[in-house]
Order: sequence, then C-alpha cells, then structure tokens
Amino acid sequence: MPFILRGVSLLGVNSVECAYDLRQRIWQRLETELKPRHLDTVVRGEVDLAGIAETCEALLARQVSGRTLVRFS
Repeated sequence: MPFILRGVSLLGVNSVECAYDLRQRIWQRLETELKPRHLDTVVRGEVDLAGIAETCEALLARQVSGRTLVRFS
C-alpha cells in the first residue's frame, strides 16, 4: 500500500519456475526490446551495493532527488 500511495512502481519478474531456455529468452527481451525507453532520463544516479547506506542517508536528508539505480555486480 505505501508504494501505491507514493506512485512507486515495483517491477520484477518471477522466473524461477520457467524452463531455463524460456527464462534466457525472456531476460534477453527485457534487456533489449522491452527495456523502458525513458529509463535513462529518469535515473539521476547510480550506486553499487557498497554505497546503498550512504545514498539512503542522502535521500533522507533531502540532498538527492530523482531515482537512483542500484547496480549488482
């Protein structure tokens, strides 16, 4: 409910029960033809897992606006 009230979209895919070849094709499409076209204009910054705590503190202190992309490497 809090996500809906703030207009946040939680997007994801549950592909655990799909066959491996189907899963590969789906993820391939998600990174090419199904990737949102406006994603680059929405994301204001990027952070890796080590920088999440710092970024959260900056967000709470209202020092950052926009969306931050968390990179898993």
